[in-house]
Amino acid sequence: MASQPSVNVARLTYLLVCEAAGVAIALSTKGLIDISIGTGLLVGLGVAGFFIWIESLMKGFTLRGFSTASFGLGVGLFCAWLLTRVEISNLLELVFRSKLQEDSGVAGVELDVLRLTVNVTLFASLGFLGAVLALRSNRDDFAFIIPYVRFRQDSSTGQPVVLDGDAVMDGRVLGIFRSGFLHGRLIVPRFVLDDLQVKADTGTNGDRQRAQRGLDSLEQMQKASDVQISIHDSLMSADAGTLNTRLIETTRMLGARLMTVDENLVKVAKIQGVDVLSIHELDDALKPTIAVGERIRIALVRAGKEDHQAVGYLPDGTMIVANHAINKIGTTTDVIVVSTLHTASGTMVFGELYKAGLGVS
Repeated sequence: MASQPSVNVARLTYLLVCEAAGVAIALSTKGLIDISIGTGLLVGLGVAGFFIWIESLMKGFTLRGFSTASFGLGVGLFCAWLLTRVEISNLLELVFRSKLQEDSGVAGVELDVLRLTVNVTLFASLGFLGAVLALRSNRDDFAFIIPYVRFRQDSSTGQPVVLDGDAVMDGRVLGIFRSGFLHGRLIVPRFVLDDLQVKADTGTNGDRQRAQRGLDSLEQMQKASDVQISIHDSLMSADAGTLNTRLIETTRMLGARLMTVDENLVKVAKIQGVDVLSIHELDDALKPTIAVGERIRIALVRAGKEDHQAVGYLPDGTMIVANHAINKIGTTTDVIVVSTLHTASGTMVFGELYKAGLGVS
């Protein structure tokens, strides 16, 4: 936004241009109209003062507001033009013709004036209403004219993100966006919401619980003031393909990114050139890398599978199995990592008790 000194320089420049124009007009009209240079200066000053006053009233009215008002004005004028096509003025002529003929006998002139007045009033009124309604509206409200414009954000807010049912039911989406690492409007397609509702009503016990958690999470996101979320009414029917196919097509159509925890959907979407945000990949990236020989301080909370083992957990849930530490349960101690085991459910770490000066006990 321009600073006040810059605006003042622009005003001064405009004032000088108007003064110069006033003098030029006074000099160029000598012999035709007797206008003195002083009068030209006063006229230039008056014109400049009037428009600078108008500019001061428009303080805070940005170029975006001007373009929005212009769009609304265009819609209003178009509506007025449509109304003039139904010949409203001709209807008025039928109503007032006999009255005008009785009063003046020059009905043609009065009817032309009446027709012009009605048309000007109609165009001015609808143009005004269109501009005001556009200024009062937000970007989402323009979607009825330009489909999906409400989802195409500028680079400062980031691409929109389409959520699938698994991402909604995961429950971590709100925390991810509130952390500030991701930006953009969240979009839940209508068919995803319908699928969640079906699972919550008629699914198995596990599906019902997950779907209900997803609906509760969606409600929290809608209530959150710092998260923008919309329900998108897709134009694709159920016959357009599977749920994942419709998700990918909707994401591509909106120029968005797809967020999911479904690894198969991640692979298919990437093959089709769709940007994917995998919550599992994010979770794996945030897990600390544990190397053999690393020293870890951990609270041992329970016995392990073997009689001599004690078990503790890292903040991310990684299980640490300490050998020969059964007598350390209930304490916090240092453990040296001796091996790691990667399983489908996560990573298990095996270690030995650490002793100062000796390393592994």
